[in-house]
Amino acid sequence: MDDAGSIDPRTHRALAGVSRVRVLEFLRARGAAATAPEVADQVGLHPNTVRLHLDHLAEAGLVARVAEPRTGPGRPRLLYSASAPSPALAPPQPDGAPEDGYQVLAGILAGHLEGSSPHAAAEAADAGRAWARSLTGREPAPERGAVTDAEATARVVQVLDDLGFQPSLAGGGVVDLHRCPFQQVAEQHSQVVCGVHLGLMQGVLDELAAPLRAARLEPFVAPGLCRAHLAPAPDGRGRTSPPPKGF
Repeated sequence: MDDAGSIDPRTHRALAGVSRVRVLEFLRARGAAATAPEVADQVGLHPNTVRLHLDHLAEAGLVARVAEPRTGPGRPRLLYSASAPSPALAPPQPDGAPEDGYQVLAGILAGHLEGSSPHAAAEAADAGRAWARSLTGREPAPERGAVTDAEATARVVQVLDDLGFQPSLAGGGVVDLHRCPFQQVAEQHSQVVCGVHLGLMQGVLDELAAPLRAARLEPFVAPGLCRAHLAPAPDGRGRTSPPPKGF
């Protein structure tokens, strides 16, 4: 880091993948060291994949890596823990908002996509669907192609709840989201951030081959509230296509 306004390029690379960010978020939430197999078990990835992610995060200074003390024979296990966030990555935040460099990085990437692509919303939705695919297998899913509307809706709500959106069902295919983990970025770059979240819901339904689709996402319909709309899929299955513009 050269100054408070610069971000180490290694951090950009380390946080470029959704799965890698998920690994770091788990370690931060855990608040204690863990082995690669322990992390893998919690994030739903293969231990070898997790080790690669942890190595990248360690090289960027986001994760600390130490050998477990051993008194007996055998190679000591490696323990990983989240490093303290660098103050240089965190600008002043409103009262109650987390001081997190992820917000800064997310804002940079969202702004770049909005400014460089005429199809930012569609590309963001693609990223959201890829995110959904990376979550597949973390929880047991209903039999593919045999889910009901209620089961599909419950799965979407479950995924959103796991990710911190604090969802609730409002009836009529409406899911209210009472918290946005990236609210500060979404307020400035809703086309990208909300596009990713819409794509995430679309991807969850796609993976289930559900009879529903994520039709649209309304950002900030009220203070602290966004609203997602689920609707019957035209062909009875949840296959979707990127929105041409907006949501």
